[in-house]
Amino acid sequence: MDHLAQGRRAFLLGAAALPFLAHRAAAAEIQVMTSGGLTAAYRALIPQFERAAGHKLQTVQGASMGAAPDAIPRRLSRGEPADVLLLAADGLEALIASGLAQPGSRVDIARSLIGMAVRKGEPRPDIGTVDAFRQALLSAKSIAYSASASGVYIENEMYRRLGIHDEVMPRSRRIYSERVGTVVARGEAEIGFQQVSELLPIEGIDFIGTIPEAVQKPTIFCAGLAKGTREPEAARELIRFLASPEAAPVLARTGLEPLTAKQTAG
Repeated sequence: MDHLAQGRRAFLLGAAALPFLAHRAAAAEIQVMTSGGLTAAYRALIPQFERAAGHKLQTVQGASMGAAPDAIPRRLSRGEPADVLLLAADGLEALIASGLAQPGSRVDIARSLIGMAVRKGEPRPDIGTVDAFRQALLSAKSIAYSASASGVYIENEMYRRLGIHDEVMPRSRRIYSERVGTVVARGEAEIGFQQVSELLPIEGIDFIGTIPEAVQKPTIFCAGLAKGTREPEAARELIRFLASPEAAPVLARTGLEPLTAKQTAG
């Protein structure tokens, strides 16, 4: 055995101690579809996983739900290849029901909250109470929100719970295929709503905070296996890693609350 092979073997033996590599598959290329909520953490974790597992990740991004051309359900329905799906739990359950994801493959990764942002340097609205939050929305000239899980909730439920649906909907719009924070940073919306983990990486905005608990809707982001996965064992390794203690600090740093998975993929 040459020195390179010996070094490789030693590295793999050390890596085998990690929980997510307990059933290591042969080196593979894993096709991943990820929604925005997990993207920042996932991309930060890619190098660690690829070094330890020896796999390569090929990634595309899209919303968990909705009709945008790059939304994950639309990608899958067009037959785009996928092994691992990272998205809101409601989105994954809908894919399972429609036969585009594998039943029993769901592993919960993190809990996420809806946050609010304004353009950098603009006045920071008070959203510390429900009444103050309601007034901030009524005063805003324009509001942007995601076309995915948080935006669906805002449009269909939150505005109505606040009793301001008819007043603010004419000044509100869904944002397709880009981050809400980017739209706010360009000055195209006075207020923007999206998952905290999707707002924090955006330059040119000020993150105001999470919306009041009384009208908050936490989203569970999870991982699952696409129906047509070509690399099931490698895909399961990636899912175990994302749900492992090794990944938790990165999830927390990007604005998510890590969850301890109670099941394993497949």
